[in-house]
Amino acid sequence: QVHLVESGGGSVQAGGSLRLSCVASGDTYSIYCMGWFRQAPGKEREGVARIYTGSGSALYSDSVKGRFTISRDNAKNTLYLQMDSMKPEDTAIYYCAARKGGGYCSIRPREYESEYWGQGTQVTVSA
Repeated sequence: QVHLVESGGGSVQAGGSLRLSCVASGDTYSIYCMGWFRQAPGKEREGVARIYTGSGSALYSDSVKGRFTISRDNAKNTLYLQMDSMKPEDTAIYYCAARKGGGYCSIRPREYESEYWGQGTQVTVSA
């Protein structure tokens, strides 16, 4: 069992920055990769970024490359998403997710459907 709690959401003007955090508890030792996802009203959930907990290797969606940075602090059981140069189209509810097992970790939301998710945190970017 893994429990995830996101924090750090809020309102920011275009061009501004926010940092999201996701604290994991429970069976954190077995987590293999973690990711950030977002969902805007009327839109499907989309992958933002993912990271392997062991190697730290990261993967980003094209829409956030060069603006967002995913990182993790395994000692603190915490995942981060640093968001810079934010745009109105970044407005969404942001979720973190964790997967056990092994192999390749994508940023496809469907890959994590049977795994662990946080409750989400709202991010709003105004023009």
